[in-house]
Amino acid sequence: MSSCRDAAVIGAGPNGLAAAVTLARAGVPVTVFEAAETIGGGTRTAEVVEPGVLHDVCSAIHPMALATGFFRAFELERRTGFVIPEASYANPLDGVHGGGADRAAIAYRDLGRTSDELGADGPAYARFYRPLLRRLDGVLDTALGGGMLRLPRDPRAALVTGLRTLEQATSFGSLRFREDAAPALVTGVAAHSVGRLPNPASAAVGAVLGALGHASGWAVPIGGSRAISDALAADLLAHGGRIETSHAITDVRQLGAYGVKIFDTSARGLVRIAGSVLPARYRRALGRFRYGAAAAKVDFVLDGPIPWRDARVAAAATVHLGGSRAETAAAEREVARGRHPARPYVLLAQTADFDPGRNPPGVNAVWSYTHVPSGSTRDVSSAVIGQIERFAPGFRDRIQGIRVTTAAQLAGYNRNYHGGDFSAGAITMRQLFARPVLSADPWRAPAEGIYLGSSSTPPGPGVHGLSGWYAARSALRHEYGLPSPELGLGQ
Repeated sequence: MSSCRDAAVIGAGPNGLAAAVTLARAGVPVTVFEAAETIGGGTRTAEVVEPGVLHDVCSAIHPMALATGFFRAFELERRTGFVIPEASYANPLDGVHGGGADRAAIAYRDLGRTSDELGADGPAYARFYRPLLRRLDGVLDTALGGGMLRLPRDPRAALVTGLRTLEQATSFGSLRFREDAAPALVTGVAAHSVGRLPNPASAAVGAVLGALGHASGWAVPIGGSRAISDALAADLLAHGGRIETSHAITDVRQLGAYGVKIFDTSARGLVRIAGSVLPARYRRALGRFRYGAAAAKVDFVLDGPIPWRDARVAAAATVHLGGSRAETAAAEREVARGRHPARPYVLLAQTADFDPGRNPPGVNAVWSYTHVPSGSTRDVSSAVIGQIERFAPGFRDRIQGIRVTTAAQLAGYNRNYHGGDFSAGAITMRQLFARPVLSADPWRAPAEGIYLGSSSTPPGPGVHGLSGWYAARSALRHEYGLPSPELGLGQ
């Protein structure tokens, strides 16, 4: 047990705040240090383009906020308002795709409705997801339950997840389908992983996120993503924790008064700050941890709704603009080769209809990003606008404000987004098992009182709080001899 019971958490993103909440509820005095002026990390919301118009700075839609272990235990849905659209996501298409000219593929929460609208491929699509939905808790445990080096609680769920992953990890994944709409839906979700398609890691991400789209849905937090970090911060303060913003930690020696330190930083950030106390072998292992392709963000303010060619797309808060499975895969391969595709995969969030209180009447704040090579300084707005205009003719005429954030600028905004990689480490099969090192407890560093609880650890990127939660639970066990506390509102 540490002789100094106070704990420090470095970084006030959702993982850092989750770690701090867990420690504070266990009775550990904890202070969170955040270099920026505001908390939130990937869950900040701000006036990005115009005064009075709110955009999410990083994440916007939250497939994992209502379904995964930490936020379910924390009862986030009781603390923060959410709107859950009937349509989780949409994928516009060109031409005739089993249901009419220029119709989009729509993934509704209702799997049956989705299947009905997919035409000839509907039954095959339903067969793909139905086993995942039947054993969803086991699927989530397999994918997100605390590292890959452990036996799954539900072996059948692990088998189903593995089979679906293997199927979609190769070009054989299209053999299940005969038309374009269903494989476009599956691939559009897989592309969230930011990597060459198809591949096993992306297929696993797609299977889990797609299943959540047909279960708990892809939630829109009322007021923006900052509502999530605000709820975490309020609970932390209520249980005696402290938060210091505008307080950068650049050297672990600044934290000499704290016996336990949990880093919500990238693996590279941990080395930068605490390298002097880390064993050389561990530092070398963290140095081998790879970072992936980047994101470039384009935020818009429109004078009205997006004029989708298929009006049903407006029912989804999330839109994947990549076209067919083959087109999306081709764009992602270009990025993996260090190129900027002419027709990029664009992920777009339209929240005005679901949370109209964020912005003035008649104003539509649109959030989007696309994938680019690491460190890119290119203004991608022309390509992004062109891809949106492809499926929403007249979009360009509705733009009244725009802000571009290049990958290089994204890296400057957050030191953990190396080259603009917001995942804090490439999503590959190797790095699903060794994230950042191969270990049964990858959150615990081989140095006294040092823990890593960021997206550089399992289960990886996403607003789920799990990495911080797992790191804090490991610290409670090893440093304090304490069990994980209850996290609910009544506790």
